[in-house]
Amino acid sequence: MTFDPSGGVDPENVQDRVDSLIEESELVLFMKGNKLMPQCGYSQNALDILGRYHDGEDIVTEDVLPALDAYRAALSEHSGWETIPQTYVDGEFIGGSDILEELHQRGELADELGVDVDPGAGDDGLEAPF
Repeated sequence: MTFDPSGGVDPENVQDRVDSLIEESELVLFMKGNKLMPQCGYSQNALDILGRYHDGEDIVTEDVLPALDAYRAALSEHSGWETIPQTYVDGEFIGGSDILEELHQRGELADELGVDVDPGAGDDGLEAPF
């Protein structure tokens, strides 16, 4: 038995999946892992930040790990970036974990996300998730 790094996912299907999620989702986070078990600190950070503005059920997440290279290529078509995580709001690329955190710190993330609340606008940082 050999390890298939693509996770058995056809790259053409990944492109279609990415296109559909970006087009049809109000808020989508392409991340390593999932909501219950993020697989990198940047993905966890992005999820934590978005969770301050949206209920977790409103955040559509897509685990890129089963076909990482195909997801990077597909996402790069939309954003010009290959790094993960990537956040899209109403079809528009917002950024990764670092951009989300910067927008949050400046009090600008609520506008980017299209929400009226700005939780923790005066915070120096995010609380630990535990």
